[in-house]
Amino acid sequence: MIPFNDSLETKSKNVKRGNYLRQQSHFRLHVKTVMADDIEDTSWITDLETALVDGCDFGTLRNICKCRPVPGHLRNEIWQICLGVQGKSNALSAFDGLYDLEEQGLIREDCRVLVDNLGNDEEDKVSVVSDLESIITFYCKSRNETYATDNGWLEIIQPLLALKLSRAELYNCFYSIINKFIPRECSKGGQPFHLFRLLLQYHDPELSSFLDTKKISADNYAQSWFRSLFAAPCDLQVIQNMWDVYFQQGDQFLVFFMALVILVNARDQILSGELEGKQAIVEMLSTFPSGLEAEDIEDFCSLAQYYATKTPQSFRRDFHSDIFGGSIVPSRDDAEISVAQVLCLPVSVSEIIQTNNPAGGDGVRYFIVDCRPADQYNSGHLHTAFHLDANLMLQNPMEFNTAVQALLAAQQQAISAGSVAGGEHLCFMGSGREEEDQYVYMVIANFLQKHYLYVSFARGGYSAVHDLMGVNSSDGLTDDFVQSCIVSNPDAAGSQSDLESGDDLSKDKAESSFFDKFSSVVKSKSAVMKQKITDYIKNEQQMPERHVSNTDPVGKRYRNMANVFTIGDDEEADEQVAGSSDEDRRETVNLDLWLNKPEVVYSCKCQEVLSNGYMYSSHVLVTSSHLYVLRDVEGRKNVAQIQARRALGSVVKITSKKRHPELITFKYGSMEGDNVTVTDMDRFLMPRAGETTKIIKQQIIKVLEALDS
Repeated sequence: MIPFNDSLETKSKNVKRGNYLRQQSHFRLHVKTVMADDIEDTSWITDLETALVDGCDFGTLRNICKCRPVPGHLRNEIWQICLGVQGKSNALSAFDGLYDLEEQGLIREDCRVLVDNLGNDEEDKVSVVSDLESIITFYCKSRNETYATDNGWLEIIQPLLALKLSRAELYNCFYSIINKFIPRECSKGGQPFHLFRLLLQYHDPELSSFLDTKKISADNYAQSWFRSLFAAPCDLQVIQNMWDVYFQQGDQFLVFFMALVILVNARDQILSGELEGKQAIVEMLSTFPSGLEAEDIEDFCSLAQYYATKTPQSFRRDFHSDIFGGSIVPSRDDAEISVAQVLCLPVSVSEIIQTNNPAGGDGVRYFIVDCRPADQYNSGHLHTAFHLDANLMLQNPMEFNTAVQALLAAQQQAISAGSVAGGEHLCFMGSGREEEDQYVYMVIANFLQKHYLYVSFARGGYSAVHDLMGVNSSDGLTDDFVQSCIVSNPDAAGSQSDLESGDDLSKDKAESSFFDKFSSVVKSKSAVMKQKITDYIKNEQQMPERHVSNTDPVGKRYRNMANVFTIGDDEEADEQVAGSSDEDRRETVNLDLWLNKPEVVYSCKCQEVLSNGYMYSSHVLVTSSHLYVLRDVEGRKNVAQIQARRALGSVVKITSKKRHPELITFKYGSMEGDNVTVTDMDRFLMPRAGETTKIIKQQIIKVLEALDS
């Protein structure tokens, strides 16, 4: 059954909702209830026929059809109007008539196979094969494309053949579909599949996490869906009805939400655990669209449209160029962003402000979580933003969990009260500066790991809000203390009295007082925690100032150089965290057995922190020559995977954060002259950071002394 929460049920009374009834490996969509007003009204068909005779435009046609499947005898003309090709000139007249592509033989054979499967008369087959070969060949030449059997082109042409179009009309329709509706780079690892993962994660994080764990990306099962607009896996009548609706909608991104409906509907079968192997799951997933039937399509497309309306809309502008080519003029808060590099779905601050306006409509409503340090929050914030200091996650996990529970309670109360600050969709906001936002990403990752729905982040953070609304705006932004606002004055910081007072800075007392009761508690405790950070990694005076490399020649190569074991911000935070090799090749071991090995001189339990903010329960083991990283295998007691084996002599730096001394980074590499080359790194959250780093440094000294002797 398609999952709908209560709020979606009440806000979508006019949306037909279906129930997928699974029959073995297939499913069928049925309307739950049949009301008296659901009796089919065919009067619109007469209106449609009259409008077509009068030469109607796309807008008139869509108003009459209302995104319903159309009669077969009118489909030829309707599709051409929807695709914008009616009456267009014959583009094929520019074809040079030469069939001389390197892949020409493959094109001819694939065209022949397609026509053979259609069952036409022999005389017709020759003519159709010739037309198809001309269309594919000319398209390749005019667009500088290379044909491949699995690129979906012939699957797209097949439904068009049923319309009995002329050769010129067939080419124009084919060209329009490819150019407008087929995502670019639908190859393995392509941008469309990164975007689909973000959308799936947004609406069903548990299912997304499961597929990630199994290393199943969308390109494994959905490549033919996107390349052919579902023509490859579905029957002809299904595709005709689907494209009737699709072309009327004119929404280029609708294919993503169709795929989303299919996956969300199949989640129980996917998560059941009946199929363990990756390939078995991929094969099951790829067959789901073939279970659709023609009468399912209206409801299927309505569900896809419904999910589209419950998704932040700014992703369309952000990723349009990557997915469909061309460009859309960006708003002033937007910047270049790669769909493959974001942790979760990004939302522009202009959309956040617009949708959380009392007149914002029935679309997405955000619950804004401001994760900046308390002094920055106090110096200026959105009226409707709840404060959750990201630093608490590292400084005091227990306090952080308490703050999260307060946040969720505040969210539910705001929704129940009908507040403009209330929304089901969690949008996390940082400062817009990497220095603070790296911790915001860790908070987001924590929520994603716990499978919270509708998780997004505000693009550009508070800096973008500040720039968009202005310092003196009273439309939703609190008064900035100009001398302390980090955007107005980047070198300034909020006073300690501001931190501890928890004063209500909002102009709209009635609206924000509810949140202040929670956020002031978080702010005051955050200030206390910051005062308690006093244990830093201390440089050992007896330790030689050395850069370490197993490959360096012995001698005085480390003398008179800055100590590599430093306190302070890690300037190379953007480097990739080590341990990114293929997990299938990682060795699984008995944890107790390894912890009790005689050669292990020290071990500690910690959290391995990846560059994307994800944390994993792990152990660091130190021997006389190596450092081992063992990650606990979730759900298997006393079992771990060896994530990394590091020679102690390859350690070139051990650093910590001034604000978070428990966050330790080990950097590995080599040295040539005065230049240190960092080739890899590990980062850990260590409860006993001082003790651990001291022991590791002592072992490094022993390794270096052995090399020097």
